[in-house]
Amino acid sequence: MIHKLGIISIFLLGILFLYGFKLPENLNKKVTKEVQKVFEIESFEMNSITISEELNEKLPAKITADNFYRLTQKDKFLGYAFIDKAASKTAQFDYLVLFDVDLKLIHSKVLIYREEYGGEIGSKRWLKQFLGKTAGDRVDYETNIDGIAGATISVRSMTHAIDDLLQTLEILHLNKVL
Repeated sequence: MIHKLGIISIFLLGILFLYGFKLPENLNKKVTKEVQKVFEIESFEMNSITISEELNEKLPAKITADNFYRLTQKDKFLGYAFIDKAASKTAQFDYLVLFDVDLKLIHSKVLIYREEYGGEIGSKRWLKQFLGKTAGDRVDYETNIDGIAGATISVRSMTHAIDDLLQTLEILHLNKVL
């Protein structure tokens, strides 16, 4: 009995290792569509950016094998993609942020919003406030990012997530990771 459980555990860990560290298919399709649209390309590669655990501990936005990517087309470096989750009132939403080669934010998109209220943060009009921000810039709900009535929690969450990401990119740049 114990031997059988051990084999099953090893098998399940193997499956998790092989398949658990990539984007779910529904997110992957949405990310692919956005990258193709923004960079005006048909095909590209997304290569995970890995960093040391020691450096990751210092980062406001944690980098994992499946949330931060270097985007290339053949041998041409296009920029970076960051995919993560942020809190809404009772759930989380998935979002994408694209940066050019100079670490300037060129696109952001709420990929999946899971609640009835607050989804207005996915509007292009609201998200355009982040365009042009670069590594080290600060964004704040109360000072330079407009709110949305009925979406206060999601607005604060997305703004905080973008601010953490910009600070993270600055640290990675200063440490010559990017």
